[in-house]
Amino acid sequence: MTITYKDETGIAGMRVAGRLASEVLDFLAPHVKPGITTNELDMLAHGYMVDVQGTVPAPLNYAPSGYNPYPKSICTSVNHQVCHGIPNDKALKKGDIVNIDITVIKDGWHGDTSRMFLVGETSIAARRLCAMTFEAMWHGIQQVRPGARLGDIGHAIQRFAEDNGFSVVREFCGHGIGRVFHEEPQVLHYGKPGTGVELLPGMTFTIEPMINAGKRDIKELGDGWTIVTKDHSLSAQWEHTVLVTPTGYEVLTLSDGSPPTPAFVAASFSAA
Repeated sequence: MTITYKDETGIAGMRVAGRLASEVLDFLAPHVKPGITTNELDMLAHGYMVDVQGTVPAPLNYAPSGYNPYPKSICTSVNHQVCHGIPNDKALKKGDIVNIDITVIKDGWHGDTSRMFLVGETSIAARRLCAMTFEAMWHGIQQVRPGARLGDIGHAIQRFAEDNGFSVVREFCGHGIGRVFHEEPQVLHYGKPGTGVELLPGMTFTIEPMINAGKRDIKELGDGWTIVTKDHSLSAQWEHTVLVTPTGYEVLTLSDGSPPTPAFVAASFSAA
């Protein structure tokens, strides 16, 4: 396993890319409402990235081994879609939930983040799933510090999700990121504390739990990309890119429009 550790120049580049990725979501937020199609959101995001930010949309034509090139600039996963949903011409409707996943490249560095959006008035169950998934991600982020292990992150996420009656998707995980979109290490969202790779300053990786309202089982659709829940239950995902610092962590994918951190995170910072 080859993990890249970023120096000050790399960290500075990752900070810029991470903020820009989050700003794409800020830009899209007011447009996510009933009647808009995910294709329209993709076109809006593409124009903003290329023409305003001067960034490259990393997903467009991305083709890992065994996959056809991804045809769009963003991923939009609606309702029971877990991840990698391809934007299309179907309009979003009141009550939908949608994950929008953004990865930009700026000066060779990747920034990767995603958020859940509620389309109009949604069910209490859908709102709870989105809120609890957001908190699960932050429970994982809070484990990040030098000397901790990747298993600590996965365990914190799994315990919180399952204690709240949800299930954790096992087949997809967070990943190292830098000049390469997906690099080592793999960051599982389940596991045992004290196991896995030791965290060291300079590591950058994503934490992006996929949490299902029903069972954890998933399947791939015929387009070769879109992943859905087998039982058609709702699924939610949030994602941040995180840096391991000498004393803890820094979230690199924050911007002015980012949702506020949960109260328990602020409390832990004050306690420290």
